[in-house]
Amino acid sequence: MLRNIPMFRKTALSVLISAGALAASAQGTDSSRKAADSSKPAPAAPVSITGSADFYYRYDFTKANNGLTSFTSSHDEFKLGMATVKLEHKTAKMDMVADLGFGPRAQEFAYNDQGIVQAIKQLYISYSPNAWVKFTGGTWATHIGYEVLDAYANRNYSMSYMFTNGPFSHTGVRADFTVGKSGIMIGVSNPTDWRTPPSSQQSNKNMIAQYSYAPSDNFHLYLNYVGGRDVNDNKIHQYDLVATIKASSQFSVGLNGTYNHSSYVADNYATGHNWYGGAAYLNLDPTSWFGLTLREEYFSDKDGIKLHPVGGATGANVIASTLSAMFKVDGFIFIPEFRIDNASETLFTKNDGTATKTDPSFLLAAIYSF
Repeated sequence: MLRNIPMFRKTALSVLISAGALAASAQGTDSSRKAADSSKPAPAAPVSITGSADFYYRYDFTKANNGLTSFTSSHDEFKLGMATVKLEHKTAKMDMVADLGFGPRAQEFAYNDQGIVQAIKQLYISYSPNAWVKFTGGTWATHIGYEVLDAYANRNYSMSYMFTNGPFSHTGVRADFTVGKSGIMIGVSNPTDWRTPPSSQQSNKNMIAQYSYAPSDNFHLYLNYVGGRDVNDNKIHQYDLVATIKASSQFSVGLNGTYNHSSYVADNYATGHNWYGGAAYLNLDPTSWFGLTLREEYFSDKDGIKLHPVGGATGANVIASTLSAMFKVDGFIFIPEFRIDNASETLFTKNDGTATKTDPSFLLAAIYSF
């Protein structure tokens, strides 16, 4: 091995000299290479991938299935919620979102669809020619209301009567404008919750609109509207208000009020029918891993459009109180929740078949998101 050292040194010296010569000759063309590199297209923006999964157990103290709100219609059984995956790609001016959901929650959300289309929560493309305006086409979750489809984005696991009876999604085109601390959205869509309306009513359209105001991170106000003809030619208009107030790092309040007015083609639109509701969400977060939310909701349907009491009465009012705790570890959320619904009429049924005005229930939910 010692005899090879001189030869090794010669070889190494030759390599170093050759490398130096190549580097020197490259200096003359370095600026032209940079110019050539600058003309290449910028690397493509990465695709953002997020997702979630949830399941729950619900026990109804009437020992019957009295779930009248979305996604938790069960008694004494474990049930799947939804698995989701959301793909998003953004450039300076373009944005594409494909948001998919699988499971009972997704099927109930897209109740007018069948097959693979039922797995589409949102699918849209947006174009922003400048910072103050954006145009969007496709299908997206409604702007109406305080609560949303994805379990991880709500503080209560069970849903309100207003969410259950309001719009779920819209399919069409919209424009969003930003003016200072205010925002304006206006658009045209298919009738509420229809991606593909029945062929006989494909010409029916709804107008959607929103005005938002956010003077600071601690206060947001939204005035929402959707209205037009449904697939049965009935005229429906819904007006909605949402406000969020952050009083401190540990306490915040959410407010939601909604009013729906409809008139039917069957009586030549002569009679108006209404339902409305209001809810307050009181949120307490003493630590980063624990929080409490009390939702107090009043829902009125005296005309019997959405609520159908046992025994033949028409319409009812409901006061629903829901207390949820949230235990959080990284992307995992565990929610124990107690709820009691009190109605003005006998909306609920016990396991022996007798009717009741009260429905207490308890659930445990597990949610993971990334």
